[in-house]
Amino acid sequence: MDRDIYLIGLNHKTASVEVREKFALTDCKHLEPGVVPVEGCIKEAMVLSTCNRVELIVVGEGDGVINHVIKCWADARGQRVDDLEPYVYKHKGLEAVQHLFTVASSLDSLVVGEPQILGQLKTAYHEAVDRNATRVILNRLLHKAFSVAKRVRTETGVASSAVSISYAAVELAKRIFGDMGEYTAMLIGAGEMAELAATHLLNNGIKKIYVANRTFERGQLLAEQFNGEAIAFSDLFTQLEKVDIIISSTGAHEAVIRAKDIRTVLKKRKNRPMFFIDIAVPRDIDPDVNALDNVYLYDIDDLKEVVEENLAQRQEEAQKARAIVESETQTFSKWLRSLELQPTIVDLVNRSENIVEEELIKCMKRLEGANGETEKILRCAMTAVAKKMNHEPISFLKRRHEEEEAGDRYIDITRRMFNLDDDPVRADAHGHRRKKH
Repeated sequence: MDRDIYLIGLNHKTASVEVREKFALTDCKHLEPGVVPVEGCIKEAMVLSTCNRVELIVVGEGDGVINHVIKCWADARGQRVDDLEPYVYKHKGLEAVQHLFTVASSLDSLVVGEPQILGQLKTAYHEAVDRNATRVILNRLLHKAFSVAKRVRTETGVASSAVSISYAAVELAKRIFGDMGEYTAMLIGAGEMAELAATHLLNNGIKKIYVANRTFERGQLLAEQFNGEAIAFSDLFTQLEKVDIIISSTGAHEAVIRAKDIRTVLKKRKNRPMFFIDIAVPRDIDPDVNALDNVYLYDIDDLKEVVEENLAQRQEEAQKARAIVESETQTFSKWLRSLELQPTIVDLVNRSENIVEEELIKCMKRLEGANGETEKILRCAMTAVAKKMNHEPISFLKRRHEEEEAGDRYIDITRRMFNLDDDPVRADAHGHRRKKH
């Protein structure tokens, strides 16, 4: 098979937050037909873009796939390839598969074991499916990635006691303020990260929580959940003077707070310190804020020390998880190779030969006193039936394999129909697709 799986990306290990926000593709779903169009050398494509990583996963064929993807990525952000390439890792084939399984299992996250990445990966996949940008290989790869992540969480303790980015942000605040009972906090944004931050703030005894969100009703719901107070986003700067800790996690594409906005706030606060934690990428708070006296600004990269302490407690479980990822990568490799026509034909023939032998043994037990000649005749007859039964499916596969785009699909259907990969099938599998009587 000429085509292969490619994963091109950057993450919190290879690029600073400044670079990550420059090349973020959080708004890629609005670009039609996608950041990497499925045409020419690209047969399937999807984009994963979070605060800690941007990864483009494609199935491509021929030379130049990697260069083409990087150019599409840089063009989508209006940047130069030369500015992007130094931060990019490039995986192909099984390296790409293993990396994706590692990401899905949260072993490559800034906070190892955190659950958010799996939800983000599922969302990215569904967006690609909605754009009709995935086919047999990415569909199988992503569903396998989801099952690997589930297995890691079930069979290891890597997710137990795992912290979130929001937890790390609150932990950092606690180290600076100590007893938080005398302080107030504002959450800017009302998504999952803000909700987690509110939970941890309350657990640490924060005096009061304010929530500022562009959609006031959403902010109000979150504030009520935590006995806080929602404020209109347009009143953000007039309300900031009340708070000591600000945790920001909006999906804005440019800064919502700048130094010029905070100077007036500081005067009203009589220069009492303000503590900003920006866990958004692109960042919500312009770095120029950090130049002001009595202002302390931390971004997502500043949380590494907190999360590394947490990871040290779970290293042994992470090793077990990586062994699962390695094993599942090899299993996927076997399926990928089977998309060639010949291995599937061989598996079909082997399957029928095994059935013939199993049934022959049962027959000979029922035919008491039958000799070797009888066994020979029975084997010939059963083998002939098996060959005739296989003839039409194999001929059909050979014809479809000659057609553009059809070969992989029909081979995959055949393998699933005859369960040639010995996949476990639950009793309730595909229950949601069954006809209702």
